Amino acid sequence: MIQMIKKMALLRCERGATAVEYGLIIAMIVLALIAALNNIANKTTGMWNNVSTEVLAH
Repeated sequence: MIQMIKKMALLRCERGATAVEYGLIIAMIVLALIAALNNIANKTTGMWNNVSTEVLAH
C-alpha cells in the first residue's frame, strides 16, 4: 500500500515537467539569439568590407 501511495505521489509531481518547459523556453530564446546575431554579423561584415574598400582607395 505504501509503495502504491509513493508511486501515485510520483505521478502527480510536476517538477520534472516544469523543468522541461523551462528548458524548451531557454532553447527557443537561444535559437532566436543565434539567428539575430547571425543576421547582424552578415550586415556588419558588408559594412566593414565597404569601409575597408574606401580606406584602401584613398
